[in-house]
This record gives sequence, C-alpha cells and structure tokens, in this order.
Amino acid sequence: MEQYLQIPDNYIQLFLVVAFSLVIGLSQRKMQLKSEDHEAFFGSDRTFTLIGILGYVLYIINPETKIFWGCGGIGLLILLAVNYYFKLYHLRRYGITSIVTACITYCIPTLVMTQPIQFSLLVLVIVLLLTEMKETFISVTSRMNNDEFMTLAKFLIIGGIILPILPDERIFASINITPRNVWLSTVVISGMSYASYLLQKFVFRDSGLLVSGILGGLYSSTATTVVLSRKSKKAPEYLRYHYSGAIITAIGMMFIRIAILLLIFNMSLFSHAWYFFLIMAAVTTTIGLWTYYYKKPTEEQLKQIENIEDDRNPLEFKVALIFAALFVLFTVITNYTINEFGTQGLKVLSFAVGITDITPFITNLFQDTSVSTLVVMATFIATFSNNIMKLGYALVLGAKTNRKPLISGLAIVSLINLILLFLM
Repeated sequence: MEQYLQIPDNYIQLFLVVAFSLVIGLSQRKMQLKSEDHEAFFGSDRTFTLIGILGYVLYIINPETKIFWGCGGIGLLILLAVNYYFKLYHLRRYGITSIVTACITYCIPTLVMTQPIQFSLLVLVIVLLLTEMKETFISVTSRMNNDEFMTLAKFLIIGGIILPILPDERIFASINITPRNVWLSTVVISGMSYASYLLQKFVFRDSGLLVSGILGGLYSSTATTVVLSRKSKKAPEYLRYHYSGAIITAIGMMFIRIAILLLIFNMSLFSHAWYFFLIMAAVTTTIGLWTYYYKKPTEEQLKQIENIEDDRNPLEFKVALIFAALFVLFTVITNYTINEFGTQGLKVLSFAVGITDITPFITNLFQDTSVSTLVVMATFIATFSNNIMKLGYALVLGAKTNRKPLISGLAIVSLINLILLFLM
C-alpha cells in the first residue's frame, strides 16, 4: 500500500510549476482588469500557466543539454518580440512588464527542479510584489526630493565603502578608540536616523502628531521637541495635549534608541541592564499616550489639523563627520575624567553632557565591553539632565498652554529616572 502513497518527484515538480505559473498569471489578469487597455498586456492566467508547463516539458525531454528548452525559449522570445512590436507601433505602449514576467514564468520550471523550494518561493513573491506595487512605486517616487538618491548613495558610501577599509588599530595607545569603531558608531547612528526619516516620509506620511513624535524620537528626541514646540505656538489651544503628549512620547522613544545602541555595542551589559531602559521607555510612553489622548479634539477640529511634516533629511555627510569628531572628543574627555577624578568625575561629566546631544557620549560609553553598572548610571544621569534641557526648550519655544501637561509629565519621568538611579 505504501508504494501507492509515494508521489513521484516529477508529479510534485509539475504541480509546483503549475501553481507558481497560475499565481503569476492571476496577478497579470488582475492588472488587465484594472487597466483600461487590455490589449497592452501579453496573455493572462491560462497563458502564463501554459508557458510554465511548456518550460517544464521541454526541460525534462533533454535535461542534459537542455536544447529543447533553449529552443522553446527562443521561440517564446520571438513571439514576445512580435507582441511588443504590435504594442509599440499600433498601440503606442512602451511597457514590457508583462513580457518580462512571461520570460520569468518560462524559467520557473528550472528553478523548481534545480533550486531549493524556498528560493523558488522567494522569486515568486518578488515577482508578485513588483507587479502589484506599480502605484506604490509611483506614489513613493512623487514624494522624493531631488537629492533622495544622493542621500542613499551617501549612506552606502559611509557604510559599505568607508567602514570596511578603516583599520581596527588604536589611535592612542592608552585609549580604546580605533578608526573602525568610531566610524561604526557613526554608521549605526546615521542608519537609525535615515530609517526613521524614510518611515516618517514614505510609510507614515499622513499619520499625524503621535507618529511624528514616535519616529522623531527614534531619530533625535531633542530635535523633535524643538520642532513640535515651535509648531505648537501656531496650533489651536485644543491641540495642546496632543503636542505635549507627542513630545513626551518622543522622549520615551529616546530610551528605546539607547537600548538599541546598547544591544549593538555591548551585548553583555544589555543583558544585565535592559530592564532599566524598558521601564523608562514604558513609563514615559504611557505618560505621553495618556497626555495625548487626555482631551481628544472633536471630529470637526481634527479635520483642521495640519499634518506635521519635516522634509529635512537627517543623513548629511557633514553631520556624520561632526558625530565622529564628537565621539572622539568625548572618548578623550571621558578617559581623562575617569583617570583623574574617578567615578564621581564621570557622574559630573554625564550631567554636564546632558545640555548637548548625548548620543556621541553614551555611544562612547557603550564601547566599554566590561559589564559595569557605572556605565548605566552615567547614561541615566545624562538622560536626566537632557530631559530637563528639553523641558526648557519646550517651555521657551512652545505655546504657554502646553506648559502644565509638559511639566507634569516630565516631572514624573524625571522622578522615575532618579528612583532607578538610586536603585542601581
């Protein structure tokens, strides 16, 4: 009985070829139904399925030389060329998506028979995504600035070209700093900033204040605080809790960003201290969300809300150089402070650094591979003073109506911060 239950391999292969080709054909059929000009497309669901079957049959006839499969491919190319000639000169249509898809469908049998099933599925998924996302690509392209690809090229340069060629030898014998770890820190920070920018611009473009606070906080909570505070001055009073909540939520995202940096640069310390950052992120974000939704505007008022949009790309080469310079500076200062003044000196330095951008400082601290509570304490001291500075920015630059929810919310955040410091 068992011999009848064993399905031959060529049966399974044929089934997969038919299934994959039919799915591709159905996607082409859907594109035809959405288009006003059906004649601009080559074939439909049955055509693409038969192309897949043809490729499979011709391949297995002579799998050694594959001469029949090659001849079939040439014949298909001639047919596709005639189709394109008709479309180009009679319909004035220049697209070749359906033609290229037909060629890929003809190659599906060779993938099924020679490659792992996972790879064949991956090719199928990519084909479906590319054929279905035409409108998405058009929408994304319309939102791009003139220098978007220049920005991408800059990131590829700093991460894929400069980083691999830098030496991993100490610059100063007494200080644990190398060109490679300096630039690696720059690439990580730039990558997080760039990813946050892309999400905010292309994925959550019309999502409003709250998502602007979340994504902006992952990039720079200080910059987000300044931007939202300035915009709040021109906003109506019924949005004061929205702006205040978005600012506090951005600060909560700062702790997520710090935890990610700690995970990347010091896994051993992250395994011992992750819950401190999780507590701060959870408390701060909860306060931010509660403030944001405390007094919801009416539907009529929500229609008047102008989307918060900042098209400035954070990934600038000069910004990367400034970060690298600050990283080296804080490395030297931190090393000198610890050697001359010990742990108390580092705590004082951490508080003083809070008035600036703390990212270069804490990234440098995380380079210490030892498991040290002092590093976590210094980080929390820096975030404490940095949050006080952000509150000052919000009070000075923002609307007066925002002051009460901001002071109340950040007072609780600072209190929890201090409590965790004393528990370390």
